[in-house]
Amino acid sequence: MLYFDHSATTPIHPDVLKLLREIESSRFGNPSSSHHFGQQSRLCIEHSRKQVAKTLRCSTNEIIFTGGGTEANNLVLWNIMYQKNKHVITSSIEHPSVLNVLKRLTKFGVSSTIIPVDGNCRVDPDDVKRAITSETGLISIMFANNEVGTIQPISEIGKIAEENGIQFHSDTVQVPGKLSVDASKLKIDLMSFSAHKFYGPKGVGVLYVKKGIKLNSLIVGGGQEKNLRAGTENISGIAGMGLAMELAENNLKERTSHFIELTKLFKQKMKKICPRLLYNGHPDFLLPGVISATFPGVTNNFFIIKLDLQGIAVSSGSACSSGTVAPSHVLKAMKLSNDHNARTLRISFGQDNTEEDVCMLIEKLSEILKQHSM
Repeated sequence: MLYFDHSATTPIHPDVLKLLREIESSRFGNPSSSHHFGQQSRLCIEHSRKQVAKTLRCSTNEIIFTGGGTEANNLVLWNIMYQKNKHVITSSIEHPSVLNVLKRLTKFGVSSTIIPVDGNCRVDPDDVKRAITSETGLISIMFANNEVGTIQPISEIGKIAEENGIQFHSDTVQVPGKLSVDASKLKIDLMSFSAHKFYGPKGVGVLYVKKGIKLNSLIVGGGQEKNLRAGTENISGIAGMGLAMELAENNLKERTSHFIELTKLFKQKMKKICPRLLYNGHPDFLLPGVISATFPGVTNNFFIIKLDLQGIAVSSGSACSSGTVAPSHVLKAMKLSNDHNARTLRISFGQDNTEEDVCMLIEKLSEILKQHSM
């Protein structure tokens, strides 16, 4: 099997899997218990918190463990109900855990302005500035898009938010393992992360909450995670995420260089095979290893099925929208026609993909294109 859908999820790193097994077999105490067994579990959680904080260059007090990126986004957005200013600015290419929550929040008096992106999937900071009103309480713009890989002008937007005294949240799920995140330098108040995007376990994530930002809990019960995430902690998941984030930061330069080389190889060879192939996303501000390509004459579903039968996994876009007939809302926001939308594949490389893997993918794509043209 050849796997090229790492933007959807990544396989668990062998070292992380080993740790998960060790924790599950030896750290069964409730972290809230004061006895030895409970405190051993607590130590695992706090060690992970230190690992995450070190990677993000922030304080351990600014790290809140969640059930994933979706929950982290929800925790931020539902808190707008507790604020005086109930207007949110976001973009048209956000994850459903942002856009769908905002739709539901309209019942509670929350309004939102959804700003557009250009043909390269990038937000214009001036549009953010123009959308600000006296009622704006939150700006939520993702760091990098999950479908086409475009990196947003986060620094400029953060500066605008700071100058206007508005909280700034960024869905940063796609970033670890591809870009370094320095919370001490970024003007971002809240950031969401999900472990399974960087070779960690599923069902666990992080919300970075800048010192001074006050939130109310989304899940109500006990006082875990500074009263922000009730429920007995997922000890092994949290431990695995801490290690996964630490590993994601290690050898980052070499890993991203590897992704860039694989992307170059793919584009060079595909140019000879399919000169009319179009690439989506910004030419310069782009996550390494993410390719969104529109093929002439062949639908993405046709490609996906044919490749899957040959043991190769790619996708048509976000896994959260897979299986639906509707076109990608991201490509639609970029003004791609429905026809182009239906012919677009996302190929996202991982750290274990090789040049031989990419050549095999290209060979199979070429065969499918030839079969379709016969």
